[in-house]
Amino acid sequence: MSVGIVLHSGGPTPVVNASLLGVVEEARRHPRITQLLGARFGIDGILQQDFVDLLALDPNHLTAIALSPSSALGTSRRFVDDETLAVILKVLVSRGIEYLYFTGGNGSMGVAARIADSSGVHVIGIPKTIDNDLTHTDHTPGYATAARFFACAARDIGADNRALPGQVEFIEVLGRNTGWLVAATALARRDPDDAPHLIYFPETRLPLAQLLDDVDRVYRRLGRCVVSVCEGQLDESGQPFGADARPSSGRPLAMNLAHCLAMLVTEKLKLRARSEKPGLLARSGAAYFSQLDWDEARLAGEAAVRAAINGQSAVMITLEREYGSVYSMHCGTVPLATVASAERPFPAEWRNATCNDVSSAFVDYAEPLLGPIERYQPL
Repeated sequence: MSVGIVLHSGGPTPVVNASLLGVVEEARRHPRITQLLGARFGIDGILQQDFVDLLALDPNHLTAIALSPSSALGTSRRFVDDETLAVILKVLVSRGIEYLYFTGGNGSMGVAARIADSSGVHVIGIPKTIDNDLTHTDHTPGYATAARFFACAARDIGADNRALPGQVEFIEVLGRNTGWLVAATALARRDPDDAPHLIYFPETRLPLAQLLDDVDRVYRRLGRCVVSVCEGQLDESGQPFGADARPSSGRPLAMNLAHCLAMLVTEKLKLRARSEKPGLLARSGAAYFSQLDWDEARLAGEAAVRAAINGQSAVMITLEREYGSVYSMHCGTVPLATVASAERPFPAEWRNATCNDVSSAFVDYAEPLLGPIERYQPL
């Protein structure tokens, strides 16, 4: 007889509830697991002992939850210091917890590793981040759906840009310090002159002079321009182009980057420019589900339960691509200590020489994950 617990940590994703479904369904296949608790609002749920009995949920209700975006359990970004960790361990012992399924990104995997190192609980990490910046996994559940959202946003803004020439439009894309999401806007294109015309990556500083030259060159050729830029993009001095910013992972993260860039283009190039910031819609919208993303999130939850039942601990589930003519993958594991607080940048070899677009190799990587992006038919 064993008791398990599920918690979500960090920012939610459109498919995190599919991982929850996978955990519950797989737990029901193992009579050894007699109780499975869900911690409401992540770490806070453990501290306050605010739990829901997941095995008591009606299967139809659970399936409906799994098809909804964001976290049905709730999540948190609570900082776990030594005192908080001691309380967590005390609650896990008092509740007789044997299995902990910890869903989160790189920072969350660091917390999971500390719990595993300090207790006898089997701790299994379930990957979850739209940023796709976890190491040692081909991609992360949540990335493909958010990437599909931004690709469709770039396609739609591009249609507006084509219909009413004479304007520069900036799309601000999530992703913090890594360019995986902004790169995905390249999949909006059908023809070479389709939007986005320029894509910039936060891994590389962007001199304002280069940005203005790039925009001016595209505008002179097409009479219009769409630019995809990551929210974490910095200029040559390491500053966010005069945008309001808050600290994030040791560097400034702009709150209104695209707006400031549009204002700079208007001021310096005397062109009409506007900005769009879809923002958190990308991790909470259900309109652009990648079915593959949802399926793999569910598989990751199932794999976590099997790993714990088989005696594994202090590991995170990985998605491992099997390269061939048809996309396929399988789940593996990696030590939590290996992925804890580590960040995977967008590969330099998948950026072009001038760092304002992606290479074809990235398109080959991303297309199976996002699925087909319907293209519009201009006259």
